[in-house]
Amino acid sequence: DHYEWNKVTTCVHNILSGRRWIEHYGEITIRNTKGSACLCKLTFVKGNYWSSNVNEVQGFVMDQEGKVVHRLFGKWHEGLYCGVPPSAKCVWRPGSMPTDYELYYSFTRFAIELNELCPELKDALPPTDARFRPDQRKVVDSNQRERWVSNNSYWDLRKNPGFINMEYTLALW
Repeated sequence: DHYEWNKVTTCVHNILSGRRWIEHYGEITIRNTKGSACLCKLTFVKGNYWSSNVNEVQGFVMDQEGKVVHRLFGKWHEGLYCGVPPSAKCVWRPGSMPTDYELYYSFTRFAIELNELCPELKDALPPTDARFRPDQRKVVDSNQRERWVSNNSYWDLRKNPGFINMEYTLALW
């Protein structure tokens, strides 16, 4: 099967000040391009300051004739349920966050593991894979977080910028 869907609107609130939070809103339609057996429509409800429906998702799955066969509801950050409350079944729940996730930019376990270089993968990956970058390896393999230490060459270059002030070992033109 091959599924296609459209993207809902994502809004990041309080970018400049206050506590940042993300809101998704709009309608998403999920369809199988290899068949017309069913169609899913989900509505990400736009919340407001005084509303309790922040992060709420409502939707349904329809069969070929347009008859609703499943009802879906929940919150996109907590879980998605199929059926009618209180007997609805949980069909999706986000994974637990790793220990000390705040130290890793609040990344999920999946996002953190994207940079891992497993021995069994090492020989199968192309040499251009980002996991081989020396700076990437230093960050991932390091047991302690290191701060960038400037040798002030950046500020020297800023005083008199331009390629004319740089030495070349290779002619550019």
